[in-house]
Amino acid sequence: MKGCFVVQRRFLSVAHEVAIHLKTMGVVDEFCAYVHVRDGYNFLKEQRDIPYRSLILEEDLFKQARAVELDMEFLVKLENDIGNLWRYISVDRLVSHGQFLREYPYDQARFSYEDMLRIVQTIARRIIRMLEEEKPDFVFLFQPGSLGLYLFYAIAKKRGIKIFLPDVPSIPNLAVLTEITGRMTFSEEIFKNNLKKDTKEIAKYNEAKAYVEGFKNKPHAYSSVAGARERQGRLAQFVFLKPSKFFYTIYFNLFRIFIDWSKDPQKRTDYSTINPFWFLYDRMKRKIRNLRSQSDLYDVFDAGVSYAFFPLQHEPELQVLLHAPFNTDQLDVAKRIARSLPVGMYLYVKDHPEMVPYRTRSYYKQLKKIPNLKLIDPSISGFDVTKHAALITTINSSVGWEGALIGKPIVTLGNTYYNVLSSVHFSKTPEELPGLISDALKSGACSTDEVCRFVAALMEDGVPVDLLYIWEVETDLEKKRSGLKPLADELAKKIRQYVTRS
Repeated sequence: MKGCFVVQRRFLSVAHEVAIHLKTMGVVDEFCAYVHVRDGYNFLKEQRDIPYRSLILEEDLFKQARAVELDMEFLVKLENDIGNLWRYISVDRLVSHGQFLREYPYDQARFSYEDMLRIVQTIARRIIRMLEEEKPDFVFLFQPGSLGLYLFYAIAKKRGIKIFLPDVPSIPNLAVLTEITGRMTFSEEIFKNNLKKDTKEIAKYNEAKAYVEGFKNKPHAYSSVAGARERQGRLAQFVFLKPSKFFYTIYFNLFRIFIDWSKDPQKRTDYSTINPFWFLYDRMKRKIRNLRSQSDLYDVFDAGVSYAFFPLQHEPELQVLLHAPFNTDQLDVAKRIARSLPVGMYLYVKDHPEMVPYRTRSYYKQLKKIPNLKLIDPSISGFDVTKHAALITTINSSVGWEGALIGKPIVTLGNTYYNVLSSVHFSKTPEELPGLISDALKSGACSTDEVCRFVAALMEDGVPVDLLYIWEVETDLEKKRSGLKPLADELAKKIRQYVTRS
């Protein structure tokens, strides 16, 4: 059995540990990999745990694209095979917005239209060649958030290669595998069957019921990582001034980035390498901007009025760019929702606490121009705002899921795993939004029993792994390896169940 691991940035360490588990268990014999950035590529070349037969670096393909001639015949055929090519370009925040290299709210494409097409052409051809040469039996891919990763996902799926994507439902210490990004396909199948069963026949039903009831009584973040993000805000921008933090900030955030940038000429020319001078400029600009409080722009939170809640999401992020490509302008989304509410209802908008330091006053002022919109202080608990809302409107954030758990009708404007619930109304076009909101308010929330059946499906399909913590926080290799063992076991199980050796 051969597996191809397609990974972005720091998730490479997670994917590599999963590969080691699969090799140790004797489930997979051969490996190939498509890697996003140079540090990961160098790591896989130097390590000795897994002999990757073929190893592609996306950074190198960007450089090769500069010299290629456009082949419109190839691009037209590719578009016929995998759909509109703009969706693959726009999902990459570096290519389409220049962000990550520059801080939000910077928004300027780095490449011309022709250069973008050259990049698509070069990467797609190399992926096709790799798949034809290696013939992997399956692809393990997490969050296709770059142009290359999303192309790999689409091309492999078009060729009928089995794809497994790890994902995190908003339930503590739980990870699942899915075949389609933005959904939880194996859990959905279990949920469909659960809807036909007596509760006594449903695996994990009692556990799911206890979780739902516990969440209603005491809402909580699904991960310590997500909880820490919720606590961030404007004042956190000045923590670096503390004596205990100052040296760390200077060394790790400034000195090291200058050293890394200057010592490796090859990495310095990679398209995703941050220029330290722009890094310093954007940081200083943000700190200065945050010297002024924005509290004067916030409205009083009145839980007694009739309101719908719209939480702004972090941006740019994959949830919006990939799963809601026509709703990336959250200002426009807020206007559409506000204009779709019934007379007498307000729209309460609360920003993601992690985004507050990056937003400009002008952004919030644009929101406040909407007559029936109230801008809520981000320090107010989102759970409190959700609790009293008549309706939750969201692109596809975890707030929608939390609303479903406590019995609220939901309107989403993007693909998300909880769209399968009957209380969730998915708006696909602007014209239908007023009608969907009206229907959601009339029909109300789905039953607690239905939510429990879905949670039971997630629990039955999922494994006990705090993937966000292992990915973003854990540094101990042994703890990371042992923590990922249940996910690797589940992947091995699904490989044996769903993959036929080619």
